[in-house]
Amino acid sequence: MFEQINHLALIGELMQQMCVYLVVAYLLSKTPLFAPLMQVTVRLPDKLVCYLVFSGFCIMGTYLGFNIEGAIANTRAIGAVLGGLLGGPVVGLAVGLTGGMHRYSLGGFSATACAVSTVTEGLIGGALHLILMRRHQADRLLKPSIAFGTTLVAEIAQMLIILLLAKPSDQAARLVAQITLPMVLTNSFGAALFMRLILDRRETLEKYSIAFSAKALRIAERSVGVMMQGFNTRNCSHLASIIQEETGVGAVAITDCEKLLGFVGTGSDHHLSGTPISSPHTLAAIHQNAVVYADGVSRPYRCSLHKDCRLGSCLVIPLRGEGNVVFGTIKLYEPKSKFFSTLNRTLGEGIARLISNQVLAGKIEEQKRLLVQSEIKLLQAQIDPHFLFNALNTLAAVIRSKPEEARQLVQYLSTFFRKSLKRTGNDVTLADEVEHVNAYLNIELARFAERLRVRIAIAPELLGLHLPAFSLQPIVENAIKHGISQMLEPGCITIRAARSDGLLTVTVEDSAGLYQPKHGSDGLGMNLVDRRIKLRYGEAFGVQVTFEPERFTRVAIALPLEPEVVPC
Repeated sequence: MFEQINHLALIGELMQQMCVYLVVAYLLSKTPLFAPLMQVTVRLPDKLVCYLVFSGFCIMGTYLGFNIEGAIANTRAIGAVLGGLLGGPVVGLAVGLTGGMHRYSLGGFSATACAVSTVTEGLIGGALHLILMRRHQADRLLKPSIAFGTTLVAEIAQMLIILLLAKPSDQAARLVAQITLPMVLTNSFGAALFMRLILDRRETLEKYSIAFSAKALRIAERSVGVMMQGFNTRNCSHLASIIQEETGVGAVAITDCEKLLGFVGTGSDHHLSGTPISSPHTLAAIHQNAVVYADGVSRPYRCSLHKDCRLGSCLVIPLRGEGNVVFGTIKLYEPKSKFFSTLNRTLGEGIARLISNQVLAGKIEEQKRLLVQSEIKLLQAQIDPHFLFNALNTLAAVIRSKPEEARQLVQYLSTFFRKSLKRTGNDVTLADEVEHVNAYLNIELARFAERLRVRIAIAPELLGLHLPAFSLQPIVENAIKHGISQMLEPGCITIRAARSDGLLTVTVEDSAGLYQPKHGSDGLGMNLVDRRIKLRYGEAFGVQVTFEPERFTRVAIALPLEPEVVPC
C-alpha cells in the first residue's frame, strides 16, 4: 500500500513538472525558434536549433526534478528522445551528451548511470529517425504514438542501465522499483503531448496558409486584368468591391497620391470617390513609403471625415511602381467592434503587390499599344516621295493618249492612299491587305510596262483570315525598289499564301535575287513588320528571308492561323 501511495504521489509530482515543461514548450511555439521543430530536421542550421532547444529541455527537466534516495526523478528523457527523433542520430547524441553531462555534474549514486542512459535515449530516438528516413516514412516521426512508444522504450532502457551501473545495487533496485512506473508513464505521455503540440502548431500554420492562398487566388482570379485597363475610379471601385467581398473586412479603399479613387463598405456615405486624401495615415504611408497600421489602441485611429464614423482601425499599404516609387495606396478598414485578423493584415500586403503588378503591366501594355500605333503611323508616313512623283509622271504621260487608263490609274492611286492613310486598326483581313498591295502594283505596272509581271496566288478561303495591317505593302515595295527596278530584263513579283500546321504563311518573291543581307537591318519597313509580328505573337513568328543570287529573293511572313483580333 505504501509503494502504491508513493507511486501515485510521484506520478502527480512528475505530472506537475510535465505541465510546466509543456507550458514552456507552448510559449516557445510562438517564437521563430519553434519553426525548425515542426518538421523533420535535415538542414544544418535547423539541426543546430533542434540541438539547442532540446538540450535546454533536457537540462530544464533535470532542474525541475526532485530527489529520491540520492537520485533525481525527472522528465529529462523527453528532450533527449525528441531531439533524436526530429534531428537524427547526431542531434540525438549531442542532446544526450549535453543532458547527460549536466546530470553527471549534479552528482549522486546514479549520476553515471543517468548520464549514460540520457545519451542512450538520444541515440534510440536518432536510430528510429534514421530507420524511418531510409524507408521514406518521415511523416511517421511526427506522430504522437511514435513519440510515446519510443520514449517508453527509452525509459525502460534507462531503468535497466541504472540497475546495471548504479552502486550500491540494492539501493539502485529500490530506486528503480519506485520510479519506473511514474517516469515511464509521465515521460511517454509528455513526449506524445509535446509532439501533439508540434503537430497542432504546424496544422494551424497550414490552415492559415491554405486560407491565405485560397483568398489570394480568388482575389487574383476575379481581379485579373482589372487594373491593366487603367488606374481610374471605375476600375478601383470594382477592385475594392472584389477585395471587400473576399476578405470580409469592414471597408476597402484605393487611392492615388492625391485623391480617393474607390471606396466600398462601412462609411461609404462619406468616403466619396474623387475627394482629396485627408487621412494622416494615408499621407504618412505615401510620404514614408511604408505600411501604416492604426489598430485604434496602440496607434489611435479616427476618421478624418465624419466624427460618427463606425470604422475603428485601418491598415494602409503603399502601391509601388517602377523604381519602388509610390503611386497610390490600398486601405483595409475594420469597424470599432472588430479587430484586424493577422490573415487579413498579411493578405493586404499581398493584394497591394498584386495591384501594383497589374498597374505596371497595364502601363507596359499601353506603351506597347502606343508603340504599335507609332509604328503604323511611321509606315503610313513612309510612302516614298519618289513613288508619288513617278506615279504622277506616269499619269501625266498617259492622260492625253490613254484617258481610260489614266482614269484607272487615278482610281488605283486613290485606293492606295485611302488604304495607307485611313487605317487606324491593327488588324485587317488578308483580302484588305491584298487590295492595298494590288493598288500599289497596278500603279507600278503602268510605270514599268512590260518590265514587270505580277502573280497573286491566294486561295479565296484564305482571304478572310486576319493579319496585322501594313504587313505586305512594305515587303512588296522592297521587292520592286531593291529588286525589279535594278534589273535590265523583265522581272516578276509573286505573292502566295498558304496555311498548314496552325500557321498562315504569306510569301513575296521577286525574280531579281539582288538581296544583300545587312547585319541587324533589312530596311525600316521589313524590320517594323517583323517586330510587330514578334511583339504580338512571339519570337517564333515574323519575317524570314531566303534568296539565291540573281535568281530569287523570297520573304515569308509567318503568323498563327486565324489569331484572335486584338483591338489597338
